[in-house]
Amino acid sequence: MGIFSRFTDIVNSNINAILDKAEDPEKMVRLIIQEMEDTLVEVRSTSAKTIAEKKELSRRVDRLNAQENEWQTKAELALSKDREDLARAALVEKKKATETATVAENELNHVEEHISKLQTEVTTLQEKLADAKARQKAIVLRQRSAESRLEVKRTLDSSKVDDALSRFDRFETKIDGLESQIEAYDLGKKSLSDEIAQLQQEDKVDDELAALKKKMSGKSEK
Repeated sequence: MGIFSRFTDIVNSNINAILDKAEDPEKMVRLIIQEMEDTLVEVRSTSAKTIAEKKELSRRVDRLNAQENEWQTKAELALSKDREDLARAALVEKKKATETATVAENELNHVEEHISKLQTEVTTLQEKLADAKARQKAIVLRQRSAESRLEVKRTLDSSKVDDALSRFDRFETKIDGLESQIEAYDLGKKSLSDEIAQLQQEDKVDDELAALKKKMSGKSEK
């Protein structure tokens, strides 16, 4: 089973629980990243153990190959001494060492293949983890922006804003009434400037009247 199929099994239950509770995307992203990081740590630990197993198998294969060569040398020595029985027994031991070495080599090949797949999957997981972290900030910012806009929309669509504006209208009407009362108190009252201006107007009228009398008097004398 690959990392990602197992990783999917790990996070599916958690993500489904979050979706059922309608949790926000920010928490989902944090959870996914955490699960990916935990999986990466676990797989690296497994890789380290597998690499240690590979080294042990390599040493075992080397020992078996050495034993195989050693029994071959012993068989040749026994045969050179006309001890065919000993040579035959040595070849039997050589055959055992060869067969055991073949099994160990097959195991070693399997372990090496497994390590290669692990390395590929770890590299892919690291890339996906880096991508997830890079996108996490953008997702969080988008979520918070959307939440803020939604709150503004809800506020504008609520009756609270209309009620506040209606209160402003009532306040303005009340202030208009107060200002009207102030103006009513001033009706009929003249300021100093108004009284002086009135005197100036009266003087003009008196001057015009005197001039008119003088004119009329001149006509009468003629």
